[in-house]
Amino acid sequence: MTKLSFRELFGPLGAVLVLMLSLAGSASASEIELSGIKVPATVNVAGSQLVRNGAGIRYKAIFKVYVASLYLTTDKANTPAKVVAAPGPKRLVLTLLRTVKSDELGKLFAHGIEDNMDYSKFSKLVPGVMRMSGIFSKYKSLGEGETITVDWIPGKGMLVLVNGVQEGEPFKEPEFFEAMMGIWLGKSPADWRLKDALLGKPVE
Repeated sequence: MTKLSFRELFGPLGAVLVLMLSLAGSASASEIELSGIKVPATVNVAGSQLVRNGAGIRYKAIFKVYVASLYLTTDKANTPAKVVAAPGPKRLVLTLLRTVKSDELGKLFAHGIEDNMDYSKFSKLVPGVMRMSGIFSKYKSLGEGETITVDWIPGKGMLVLVNGVQEGEPFKEPEFFEAMMGIWLGKSPADWRLKDALLGKPVE
């Protein structure tokens, strides 16, 4: 008995269906899940499609605090310098895994910036750091599943969004976005394992 191909059995439309299913499977496979949070392979920011550079979980002692994911327009940036130098928009998303007091979160961000800069550079950013900390003062706390997004959009600046809603005016200085990234990618990051994960490196 002659063995027929899929195309011969089901015609050209069947072959198209197989291709579509294959592509859908590839897209689905590229999405990952961390502690129950789905992390997409791509996101759209300011009309540009960004690709996930890396993602991981922020631990404090044994507790999971949030899932962080970094998106860029380029292929894997495996150093902080390459992340900063990457062209086009950039996005960092934090999805909380537990309730965190908002004022505490603002202070942690401020200390994270300070810990990764020399004093002379940090002193120039103090007004922006205070403004960034104040963004969270309107919230008593942020709970599981809520998100904080940091976008860099060339020509516009750095945007901070809480649950998808922009908070305050853009931070226009590229230096401020670089300082903000230092919280996770600097010489004294919030979590070394998370730093490696965001840079797309294997995490043991």
